[in-house]
Amino acid sequence: MSRVFSGIRPSGRLHLGNYLGAIKNWITLQGKHDCIYAIVDYHAITTPFNPEELRQNVREVALDYLAVGLAPKRAALIVQSHVPEHVELGWIFQSICPVSWFERVPTYKDKIAQHPEYVNLGLLAYPALMAADILIYKSTLVPVGEDQVPHIEMTNDIGRKFNRDFGKTFPEVKVSLTEGARIMSLQDG
Repeated sequence: MSRVFSGIRPSGRLHLGNYLGAIKNWITLQGKHDCIYAIVDYHAITTPFNPEELRQNVREVALDYLAVGLAPKRAALIVQSHVPEHVELGWIFQSICPVSWFERVPTYKDKIAQHPEYVNLGLLAYPALMAADILIYKSTLVPVGEDQVPHIEMTNDIGRKFNRDFGKTFPEVKVSLTEGARIMSLQDG
């Protein structure tokens, strides 16, 4: 049985795009695999945020997950910041990989363009934390949209580097592309 990991940043209430793009697939996967789903709140602080709103969003996203059918008896639901090992492993990955690996990730450049006043080290190191999120559970399958494929490729690069340096520890991660159209907004399609 494959171990599945996936997460969503709690940047606001979940919407139809989240449901069709990720969560609907998660509900299907929870019956067939060993699944861990996360509210990745550390990732949310790499772009501008309000601390009180973030705390509220974490609670609301957890409730939304449960309301749409994620079943705690069939899948683990975690909050990233409640598991300190995520940032500990992320730090190790940041320390063993060249900066150039992080600079080549397309979403890094996109986020800098979106928030030029909020460029920070966490944004650059985002892929190391994402790799830690996935690899700490020895996940082998990650359901993502096409825009996240470079992150999964980097996760495998980081896992291979760790395995070469310290011995076989982490498995290769396969992408499970989420089917369906990308829904950007119902107000401005």
